[in-house]
Amino acid sequence: MKKPGEYSAMFKSMAKEWKWLFKYIANYKKEVVLYVIIGVFGIAMGLGSSVASKYLIDAVIDPLKDKQTIVTSAAMVIGMAVTQILINSATSRLSTVVGTRINNRIRSNIYENIVLSHWEEINKYHSGDLVNRLEGDVNVVANSVISFVPNVFTRVAQFAGCLAIVLYYDPAMAIFALMSAPFLLLSSRFTTKMMRKYSLESREVNGKILSFGEESMQNLQTIKAFDLTRTYTNNFKALLEHYRKLKLDYDKFSIILTICMSLVGLVVSYSCYGWGVYRLWQGAITYGTMTLFLQISGKLTSSFSMLVSLVPSAISIATAAGRVMEVTTLPSEEDKDAQKAQTLFEAARETGVTVKAENVTYTYKDGENAVIKNADFIVNPGETIALIGPSGMGKTTLLRLILGLVSPDSGELEMSVGAEKLRVSDSTRRFCSYVPQGNTVFSGTIADNLRLVKADATDEEIENALKVADAWGFVSALPLGINTVVGERGVNFSEGQVQRLSIARAVLHEAYVLVMDEATSALDTETEGKVLANLMESNPLRTCIITTHRPSMLRYCNRIYRIDEDGLLQLIEKSEIRDESESEEE
Repeated sequence: MKKPGEYSAMFKSMAKEWKWLFKYIANYKKEVVLYVIIGVFGIAMGLGSSVASKYLIDAVIDPLKDKQTIVTSAAMVIGMAVTQILINSATSRLSTVVGTRINNRIRSNIYENIVLSHWEEINKYHSGDLVNRLEGDVNVVANSVISFVPNVFTRVAQFAGCLAIVLYYDPAMAIFALMSAPFLLLSSRFTTKMMRKYSLESREVNGKILSFGEESMQNLQTIKAFDLTRTYTNNFKALLEHYRKLKLDYDKFSIILTICMSLVGLVVSYSCYGWGVYRLWQGAITYGTMTLFLQISGKLTSSFSMLVSLVPSAISIATAAGRVMEVTTLPSEEDKDAQKAQTLFEAARETGVTVKAENVTYTYKDGENAVIKNADFIVNPGETIALIGPSGMGKTTLLRLILGLVSPDSGELEMSVGAEKLRVSDSTRRFCSYVPQGNTVFSGTIADNLRLVKADATDEEIENALKVADAWGFVSALPLGINTVVGERGVNFSEGQVQRLSIARAVLHEAYVLVMDEATSALDTETEGKVLANLMESNPLRTCIITTHRPSMLRYCNRIYRIDEDGLLQLIEKSEIRDESESEEE
C-alpha cells in the first residue's frame, strides 16, 4: 500500500512532466486553438441537433403546429447533422496534415537534443532505449498536441453544454446524470496509481526488448560463433513473456475497472430513463423533451465518463513526456567558441595545430578514482605521439578529452595555432579527424561513408584519400568501385579493409589533428607501415595522436607516453622505447 508521501511524490512528478509538456505544446498553440475551435463548433452542432429534434417531435405530435414549423425543425436537424459530419471529416484531414508535420518537427527536435547532449551524459543510455524514446515516447507526446489537449477542451465544452441544457429543462435530471461522479472521484487515486505503474513498467520493458534485439542483431556473428543462438532466443522469449504478463495484468485491471464503470453507467442510464418516464407520465414534460432528455442525459454521462477516461491518457502522456524530458534536459554542447575556432581553423592551413596538456586530471562522473592524473604532454604540427599502456588504463579516455567529448576536472588542455590558444571543447573538434576502435562504418556505399565528413567531395578526392589509407587497391578491384555497398557494420569487408576505409574517411576530412585509437590493429606490419608513411607524406603539418598495443607502431612516433595503472602519464626515453619494442616483438 502506498503511503501518502508516495502519492504526493507521484503527483508532483506528473505535474512536473506536464509542466514541461505544456511548454512544448506552447510552440503549437495556433494548431491547438484551431482544433479546439473546430471541436467546440462540432459539439455545438451536435447539441443543437438534439434540441432541434425536441421541437420537431413536439411539432409532429401537436396537431395545432403548422407544417412550416415541422419543415423548419426538420431542416435544422438535418442541417446540423450534415454540418457535424463535414466538421468531423475536416478535423480528420486536418489531424493527418498537421499531425504529421508536428510529429516530424518534434521528433527532429528531440533527435537534435539527444545528439547534442554531452557525450558522458547520453552515453549512460542504451541505444535501443534511446530509439524507443525517440519513436514510441515522442509519438505519444506528439499525439498529445493534436488530440489529447484539444479533446480536454471539447469534452469540457460538451459536458458544460449538456449540463446547461438539462438544468434548463429539468434540474433534477442533472442529479441523476451525475450520479457516477462520486464513484469516479473516490476511485481516481487508486486508478491513477495503477495506470501510472503499468504505463511506466510497460515502456521500460519495451525499451529492454528493443535494446536486446538491436544489440543481438549487431552481434549476430559473435552469437553464432559461440553457439549462443538458443541462449539468446530463450532470453528474448523471456523478455517477451515478461511483457506479456505485464500486459495481461493491466488488461485484467482494465476489465475490472470497465465492468465497474459500466455498471455505474447502467444505473445512471436507467435512473435517467426512469425519471424521464415518470415526468412524462405526470404530464410535466412533452415527448420531445423526453427524447431530448434521453439524448442529452446519455451525452452528459458519456462526456463525464470521457473526461474521466482522459486520465489514463494523461498518465500515459506524462510517463512518455517524463522519459523524453529525461534525455532532452541533459546538458548540451553549445559550441561557444565557434567563431574563434573557425578563424583559427583557416589560419592553421599555414601553421598546423599544437595540442598541449598541462596537469590534466579527469574522473568519470560515475567513477570514484581519477582515470587520468596530472597529465602533461605536447604534440606539435608534423609530429606523432603514441599513448601506450595496459587496456583500460585511460588511453581512450585521454583521446576523448582531446576530442572534447569530456572535459578535464582540472588542468589545461589546449589547441594552439601560432600564438593563439583555445581551450579544448566541442568547438575545437572541428580541428580533428578521428579513427576509432572497432568497426565504425555505416550502411551505404564506400563513397557514402567517406562523404559523411565532406559532402561535396569529388570522386578524385575520395580516390586520393583511399590511396593514402592503402585502400585503393582493393576498392578499385571491386566491380562497382567506390559505389560498392558496404553493408551494415561493414559486413562485406574484412576488419583490415574496414579499418583502412575508416582511415580514408579521416584523411578526407582534411583536419589538422589526426586521432587514431588502435586504428591499425587489424593490419599486417607491412600495410601498417605504408599507411603511416602515407599519412605523414600527405600532410607534413598533420598532428598525430595514436593509441596502440603494437610495438611496430612506435618506430613512427616522435614521443611515446605511457599511462600506468594509477592514471599517471610518463614520457618514455628513446632507449627505453627501443628495448621495450624489441622485447615485445620477441
